[in-house]
Amino acid sequence: MATFVLVPGFWLGAWAWERVTDRLREAGHQVHPVTLTGLAERAGEATPEVNVDTHTADVIAVIEDNDLHDVVLVAHSGATLPVTCAADRIPERLARVVYVDTAPLPSGMAQIDFHEPEERAAVERQIAEEGRGMFVPPPPFDPAADPDSLAGLSEEDLELLRSRATPEPVGAATQGPERPERAPDTPKTLISTTIPLEFVEKMVADGVPAFATLAGPEWTFQHLPTGHWPMFSRPRELADLLAAQAS
Repeated sequence: MATFVLVPGFWLGAWAWERVTDRLREAGHQVHPVTLTGLAERAGEATPEVNVDTHTADVIAVIEDNDLHDVVLVAHSGATLPVTCAADRIPERLARVVYVDTAPLPSGMAQIDFHEPEERAAVERQIAEEGRGMFVPPPPFDPAADPDSLAGLSEEDLELLRSRATPEPVGAATQGPERPERAPDTPKTLISTTIPLEFVEKMVADGVPAFATLAGPEWTFQHLPTGHWPMFSRPRELADLLAAQAS
C-alpha cells in the first residue's frame, strides 16, 4: 500500500480532496491531505508574509513530522510551486511526484508569470481592489464564463466551491523561488485533464519552452478528460489513477 500527500490548488484546503481521500483509504492506502497556511481552516494564519516558501515548509512538515517515506506527492493546479520546491529539497522521501492539470515551473518563475500580460494585469487589479493587496480572491466559479475549466461539475459542486473557497495569500502567486540547476530525477507523472495528452506530448517533443520541464525519462503522462477540478468532477477515476502511479 502507498502513502499519499495531497496538496490542493489555490483557494482550497484539505477538504477538497475528501472524495479522493475516501476512495484511496478504502483501498488501504495511507493518505495525508494538506491545508496550506492561510487557507480554509487555517485562514486565520494568513499574513502578508505568507508565500511559496511558507507553503513549501508546510508540505515538508507534513512529510517529516509524520516520518513519511516513499511518498507519492500530489500537486493540483497552483500547488505546483510548493510541491516542486519540496520535491527539490527532500527527494529521498519521495517515490513519485504527480501533477494534476499542472506542471513544474522553471526557476524564478511565479504563478502569476504564467499568465499572458493582459490576464496578469487583470489579476493584479483584482488583488489590489478586491484582495486589499494581500490576497488573490477566489473566482466566481461561473460555468457560463469558464466552461472548459468547470466542465463536469454539478451545481452542488459549484456551490461547494463558492461557499468554501478562501482567498489565496498573494505571495503564493507572486514569489518565484529559485530551483536547483539540476532537479532530482524522482519519477514524475502529469495527469492532464483540460489539455489533450496528444497536445502535451507534441509540445514536449517539439521543445516548446513552456513545456520544457516535462522533458526527461522520469516523466510519464496520463489523461483524465474532464475540467480543471477532477477531485470534484471525477474523484473515483482520479483516485484510481493516483493509486496506479504507486504500483
